[in-house]
Amino acid sequence: MGLLSRKVTCNSHGQDSSYFLGWQEYEKNPYDEVKNPKGIIQMGLAENQLSFDLLESWLAKNPEAASFKRDGQSIFKELALFQDYHGLPAFKKALVDFMSEIRGNKVTFDTNNIVLTAGATSANETLMFCLAEKGDAFLLPTPYYPGFDRDLKWRTGAEIVPIVCSSSNGFKITESALEEAYQEAQRRNLRVKGVLVTNPSNPLGTTMTRTELDLLVNFISDKEIHLISDEIYAGTVFSSPAFISIMEVLKDRKLESSQVWERVHVVYSLSKDLGLPGFRVGAIYSNDPIVVAAATKMSSFGLVSSQTQFLLSAMLSDKKFTKEYLSKNHKRLQKRQNKLVSGLEKAGVSCLESNAGLFCWVDMRHLLSSNTFEAEMELWKRIVYDVKLNISPGSSCHCTEPGWFRVCFANMSEDTLKLAMQRLKSFVSSITINNQSHQELKNTRRKNRNKWVFRLSFQSFHDREQEER
Repeated sequence: MGLLSRKVTCNSHGQDSSYFLGWQEYEKNPYDEVKNPKGIIQMGLAENQLSFDLLESWLAKNPEAASFKRDGQSIFKELALFQDYHGLPAFKKALVDFMSEIRGNKVTFDTNNIVLTAGATSANETLMFCLAEKGDAFLLPTPYYPGFDRDLKWRTGAEIVPIVCSSSNGFKITESALEEAYQEAQRRNLRVKGVLVTNPSNPLGTTMTRTELDLLVNFISDKEIHLISDEIYAGTVFSSPAFISIMEVLKDRKLESSQVWERVHVVYSLSKDLGLPGFRVGAIYSNDPIVVAAATKMSSFGLVSSQTQFLLSAMLSDKKFTKEYLSKNHKRLQKRQNKLVSGLEKAGVSCLESNAGLFCWVDMRHLLSSNTFEAEMELWKRIVYDVKLNISPGSSCHCTEPGWFRVCFANMSEDTLKLAMQRLKSFVSSITINNQSHQELKNTRRKNRNKWVFRLSFQSFHDREQEER
C-alpha cells in the first residue's frame, strides 16, 4: 500500500453513497421482463430512452454520416488519425447552434468560447481546476446531484458548502440561504470561489425562476466570485415555465462589458437532451479567454472522438431533424412524467410539481417511522430489497429534510413503469394497513387503560365512602 498514492487509498470518491450503493444492488439483480421478472427495477438512473427511434430513423436516412463518408468517399483515415484537441470546427458550430435552438434562439454562442470535454463530468471537474485551488469552496443549493461530491472534489481538492433550501418554498434559492452558506464557508476558513447550480435542477426537475437567477447574478457580483450554470437538462423542459439560461439573464441585463460577464460559465452535454451518455459529449462555455485557453489544454485528458464529432455534426446540422426531435421528445417526456405522477398518486404518494428533467422529487415523508435520516434509510432499504425498486434517497442528494426521494421515469418501458407503480402501491398499502393496525392496537390499549383507571378511581371512591360511613 505504501507504493500507492493517497488518492488511490482514500475514501473520498463518494462511491459509498446510497446513490451508488443502489446501483450496485440493481446490478446484482436487474429486472428483466422475461429472464428476471422479480428483479430490481432501475429508477435511479437519469437516462432518456424515450426517443431512440428518432435518432435511429435519422441514421437510417443518413448512411454517409454513420459510415464516415463525405460526398461518397470514405474519410475514416482522416478521422482515425491525430485529432486537435480544439475539436472539429463543423461540430463546434453545430453544437453552439443546437444550444441556441434549445434556448429559443434568445441567446447565441461563440465557437471560440466553447471547449469540448468527455461529458459534463469532465467539464465540471475541468472548471474546478481552472477556478479553484485545493481547499477553496463552491456553494451548491440543496438538494444536489450526488455525483458532484466526486466530480467537483475528489481529484481537485475543492470543497462544497451547501446552500440549504427548503420544501417550504419548493426548494427555491433565497438571499438568506446564500448569505448563510457564504458565512458558513468563512467559519470553516474556506475561500469561496463561486456558486454552482443545475438549471433545470437535478434532482428537483424544476427550472430556476428569473428571481433566483437575478439573485445569483447580484450575489456573485457583490462577492466578486464565479457562477457555474450546469444546463445539461436545458432541452428536457416539457411544460411551463419556460427555461431561462443564465446567458439570457446576462444579455437582458446588458452585462456583456462587465466583470461579471467573464465570471459566468455554462456546462452542457448531449447526454440528457439527446439521450447519448455513451457518446461522452460535453462542453464548457466561458466568456473568459484565459479559462477557455486553460480548459482547452486540459481537455486533452478527455477528448471527444473525431468519429463522434463527425457523426453528430451532421445530425445537429439537420435543422429539420433537431426541430422535430426536440418537439417530440418534450411531448414524450411530459406524457411519461404524467404517468409517473399519476401512478404515485394512486399509491398515495405526492411529489414536487416539476416541468423538466428525467425524474420527479417524491415526497414519502408520511411513510417514515420517524422524522429522521435513519428512518429514511430504513424506508429506502425496504424499497430496494423488498419492493425491488432502486430509487435515490434525499440524503444522498444532501437534502436537509428526511423523506424525499428522486425517482426516474425515462430509462424504462411504459410497461416496466406500470409494474414499478404496482409494486409501490402494494407496499404503501401494506404500510398503511400496518400503521392502522398499530394505531388500532394503541387505541384499544388506551381505551382499556382508561377503563382500568376509571375502575380504580371508582373503587377508591367507593372504599372511602364506606370508611366514612
